[in-house]
Amino acid sequence: MGDAPLKRENEGDELGQKVKKQKGDPEDDPSGNGEECGEENILSGFKTTAVLKDSAREKTIFLHGKLDEQEAVVILQKTPITVVSVAEMFASSKLKLEMRNDIYSTYQLQPPAHLNVLKATVVCPATEKHVKKYQVQESFLVEETGEDYLSITLPYIQEKSFSLQWVFNILEKKAEADRIVYEDPDPDVGFVLLPDFKWDQKQTHDLYLIAIVHQRDLKSIRELTAAHLPLLQNICTKGKEAILKRYGLPASKLRVYFHYQPSYYHLHVHFTALASEAPGSGVERAHLLSDVIQNLRADGGFYRQRSLSFPLRADDGLLAKFQQAGRL
Repeated sequence: MGDAPLKRENEGDELGQKVKKQKGDPEDDPSGNGEECGEENILSGFKTTAVLKDSAREKTIFLHGKLDEQEAVVILQKTPITVVSVAEMFASSKLKLEMRNDIYSTYQLQPPAHLNVLKATVVCPATEKHVKKYQVQESFLVEETGEDYLSITLPYIQEKSFSLQWVFNILEKKAEADRIVYEDPDPDVGFVLLPDFKWDQKQTHDLYLIAIVHQRDLKSIRELTAAHLPLLQNICTKGKEAILKRYGLPASKLRVYFHYQPSYYHLHVHFTALASEAPGSGVERAHLLSDVIQNLRADGGFYRQRSLSFPLRADDGLLAKFQQAGRL
């Protein structure tokens, strides 16, 4: 469901730990080439069975296949060119002329290996849900009333029992503790703030962090009331302060929002750079944190009553539930 990730479900086994290390944290390997870490190439045995999606615009390819005899999804993405690498790239790259016409010319540019890195995200073992998530699919816009949420969406969520163990691992410092940028440990208004895996942490123009709340009984904005305003205000204020302190990016250059539907049902907030085109930041899915706060101040039951629209892919089980109920 939704964008990005179901990122890290079921990371408990040995292969999952290898995958997580292979993803790497730029702070662990400043060179970005992974060689100093001595990690084995877990992708050497990957056998591709299908291309799920290939985006030339985003320089990304999504592959389905087998890794150590387990179903896996591998996402390969060109990493952004950073300003600090440009001078070295110009000085050290090989150029091959493709075409010249008057003042225009194009070349194939082959940068040195450490400046020509792909980001590889691995989901293993991958479920059918993961595979479908990354396939190109037709989408439909659903308008969900407050009554629809109680009679269709909530029962579907409860029936599916989506795993949140990877979220609890983060909150309990059993995983990714070294990636946490900021934490407020208060059980009522506290949260952890850490980089999303879609961000390589090498530049701020595509900054992407996630604030995950410590409260475990909040699935999405549908369950927010005026009683949660202290929590939301705390995330808004302290999240922005932490990003300014760590990355030097002021609040005026941030987009702070919820997804609905979310990709996983534990309340979390997205912090992205305003300059980036983050997945799921369009009007049909994103709800600005500032708007949510204002709406709840005006009406404490706003999100339990109002209709919310969101896109669902053709193969989404929730879409089928809405169709069965005659709501599409």
